Amino acid sequence: MKDWISKYIKYLKIERNASSHTLTSYQTDLNQFLAFCASNLEIQEDLIELSKIDRLMIRLWLGALNEDGLKRSSIARKVASIRSFFKYCFTRGGIQKNPAHLLIVPKKEKKLPKTIQVEEIDRLMELVDDGTPEGNQDLAILELFYSTGIRLSELTELNRSNLDLSGKQIIVTGKGNKQRIIPLGNKAIKACKRHVSTRNELFGNRTDADARKALFIAPGGQRIYPRLVQRKIKDYLTRVSEVTQKSPHVLRHSFATHMLNSGADIRIIKEFLGHADLSATQIY
Repeated sequence: MKDWISKYIKYLKIERNASSHTLTSYQTDLNQFLAFCASNLEIQEDLIELSKIDRLMIRLWLGALNEDGLKRSSIARKVASIRSFFKYCFTRGGIQKNPAHLLIVPKKEKKLPKTIQVEEIDRLMELVDDGTPEGNQDLAILELFYSTGIRLSELTELNRSNLDLSGKQIIVTGKGNKQRIIPLGNKAIKACKRHVSTRNELFGNRTDADARKALFIAPGGQRIYPRLVQRKIKDYLTRVSEVTQKSPHVLRHSFATHMLNSGADIRIIKEFLGHADLSATQIY
């Protein structure tokens, strides 16, 4: 078996032009499996015959990895390594039957989204509300993130024409260039009205035709851009919360979680978030 592992790694390097990272990962995984087999069979690694490895041996190894507390994502990679290795051995005549043929790659754990508390949201809005044109804009940005759950890219692409204050709604262009209409609450409406009243004061020497259409403006006068918004959100969240992830997505997740906790139907939340499939929303 050891010789076949060497042949396989050489095959990956020369014929598949695999990266050094892939080669190292597969070599490590296969060497670990070889060591497990040697220990389980109580023979030296050099003496293990490829034909002696069956499906049960592979499952015993994966079970041991799971008992050791290895992450499911790491186990999934090792399953992929084993499957690829034995497929190679089978196609090259090293074995008559592929013991890894029906192995299933375990699904990766879905990490719960990071959120902040409602009380922290209140402190966040109070912190930003300073009455300046910049503060008015920042407050409108935060209120829109939290009250609509829109994505960062959706916010930076908003035009003034997308904001319908009289209709209390906003038109958002999401993934796949699909548009959706999202209703706005009273706090978001109030913040947006204040921002619109002082928005022109943010124009500068870099303001072009596109910036004049944009709802939000960067310090130089151009349309606001994602990196700037990310820095702003990180700065504000650092001042009010201990949450490890400090990004616009935290506000999106907080919006969805707080809506669900308040009894909102998950299908309504799906529409707000612009998810194509309900399964993406069910993580909440």
